[in-house]
Amino acid sequence: MKATPPQTEFHLSRRREDRLLGVGRQALLKAFFGGNAIVAVIVLLLITFFLFREGLSFFPQYRSDMELFRRSGMEYSSIVKQEHNQFNVLLGQLVNIRKQQIETLESKGLSREDIARQTAPMQAYIYSFSDLSLPLRNYQIKVRDLASETYKEAKSNAIEHRDAPGHAHDGHEHEIDYAGTISQIKASFPELTALNNQLENDILRVLREFPELNDPALRSEAESFRQNAIAFAAGLPRYAAALAEASPEQHVGLMESIKAFLFGDHWIVNNNGHSLFGLLPLLTGSLMVTGIAILLAIPFGVGAAIYTNQMARRGESSFIKPCIEFITAIPSVVIGFFGIAVFGTLVREVSQVPWLDWLPGFPVAERLNAFTAGCLLALMAIPTIFTLSEDAINRVPRIYAESSLALGATRFQTTMFIVVPSAISGIVSAVLLGIGRVIGETMVVLLCAGNRIRIPDFTEGPGVAFQPVHTMTGIIAQEMGEVAQGGIHYRALFCVGVVLFLLTLLINFAAQKIFHHTRVGE
Repeated sequence: MKATPPQTEFHLSRRREDRLLGVGRQALLKAFFGGNAIVAVIVLLLITFFLFREGLSFFPQYRSDMELFRRSGMEYSSIVKQEHNQFNVLLGQLVNIRKQQIETLESKGLSREDIARQTAPMQAYIYSFSDLSLPLRNYQIKVRDLASETYKEAKSNAIEHRDAPGHAHDGHEHEIDYAGTISQIKASFPELTALNNQLENDILRVLREFPELNDPALRSEAESFRQNAIAFAAGLPRYAAALAEASPEQHVGLMESIKAFLFGDHWIVNNNGHSLFGLLPLLTGSLMVTGIAILLAIPFGVGAAIYTNQMARRGESSFIKPCIEFITAIPSVVIGFFGIAVFGTLVREVSQVPWLDWLPGFPVAERLNAFTAGCLLALMAIPTIFTLSEDAINRVPRIYAESSLALGATRFQTTMFIVVPSAISGIVSAVLLGIGRVIGETMVVLLCAGNRIRIPDFTEGPGVAFQPVHTMTGIIAQEMGEVAQGGIHYRALFCVGVVLFLLTLLINFAAQKIFHHTRVGE
């Protein structure tokens, strides 16, 4: 009979098989998985470091650029430009009145010749009103040309020295005659005062010549124009006062550049050599699109989760769940194509139906707007909200529902008053993660939001949803490929990325906190 090997030898043999190059198999597996986790953490840290390094280095550059802008006199030019822009707003109001006049006459079936004859007085009035701004425009161009030459010269000088790191100052730096430019601009201030006095008199005179309008709605628009024009004329002295108060010698602090970025309402690249990087239009567009998406996605996503989990039959559940989850497999660019080719066009066509005129924003002028992008983002957020909400409902202990049913409550009462309130924390975290999903989406908003960099006109009420907007993700995707690496525009886009990163981080952090601290049954 063969003798059984001693147990101690068996263990020693197994230990030898588990080792590779002197390291045990379990230790190797542990090192492999641990290494993967470390690599993921390192990649995340590198991305975060790179994003913040490039993004935060934008502010010193922007501060320097703002200081050059101020010292060269470009700030004076911008004040005069604001006045001219306000005048153009009035002109746009007149053009809109004539457009409505034409549409009204077209709806009555008049011929093109009759429409042209009846709208001729309004057209002539627009021309005469537009001519009032010509002296102001010429003055603004003169000030701008004076300041922009100095600004470009100073900026070129600064770039030349920045491009030579470590270059010792040899005393041959080109001197910029800031004082000479400023003195020339200041010498022209009385000219602007005279122009504004003349403009005020001309506006009040032209208002008395406003053509007669038969349509009551147009008369209301005309009265609104008249009030705005009077207010503009009365406010003209403040532009001369702003010029007098501006101080080109005043130092621009770092905090001022941060405020100009966070609260600036213009994103204009290379405006006579100077760029304005105001985040507010992009932030407003992102929040609007996300808000519309969430308003639509919450009832559909949460409602579908409640129905599928609590009320649907097994066959319905096994059909609905894969269908909703399949939406996540659709590429975002395909959803964007659908928005451009089908959905946006459909909304605009439906909005032209006369009996829908009572709806705010109808008829829709632009097929690509915040509403179109928000609806498509809602479609992308629904699977996230649905899956996580259903998971939260599944976490509710079954004894809760069974006790409620045993006490005589119906299935509907048990679902709405026991199960859903018990899972509400998980549902809220699902909604927050859905927000995080859509606020970082790029392709759909780039294709469907209209990409107009302007704060929407909220005076239109709910109709503001049908205006084109631009978003933070869209501006990064659109402009990053066209900027010079290391330039101020390049770093401004990274700074937008930092704000977006912090927003999504905050949303995800809130969702995780809600989910982990208020879980049912723990």
